[in-house]
Amino acid sequence: MVETILIPTDGSEHAQRAAAYAIALAEREGATLHALYVVNTDDLGEPALSSAEIVVVEEEDRGQKVLEAVAKAAENRGVPVETCCEHGKPARAIKEHADEMAADLIVLGKRGETHERREGTVTRKLRREDDRVIVV
Repeated sequence: MVETILIPTDGSEHAQRAAAYAIALAEREGATLHALYVVNTDDLGEPALSSAEIVVVEEEDRGQKVLEAVAKAAENRGVPVETCCEHGKPARAIKEHADEMAADLIVLGKRGETHERREGTVTRKLRREDDRVIVV
């Protein structure tokens, strides 16, 4: 039985398809959906009164909008949803979040915003490390 589904999202087209799949699955299973956006501070570092701070704040704002779209789509289908925006290395943050919430499934898009022709780095890493991953 599936009770908890994690949908990490970056707002890309593939992530949107994965979110739609996860919402339909959560609706069918009566599961709770958790949407997660990770601000990739691996490349930027944590904000500290610098130009990186501006980029991180913009990424947080973008993340909130992406999460709001997922939440609205889930709520329209009657699926309970919780959202979270975190900082960190995406693959690690997703795995840790999934472990903390005891997610039954992690539903990911095949590619993210930065990969047009091949499987995304985060997706590839998580598929190798976690048997809860479903790639859409």
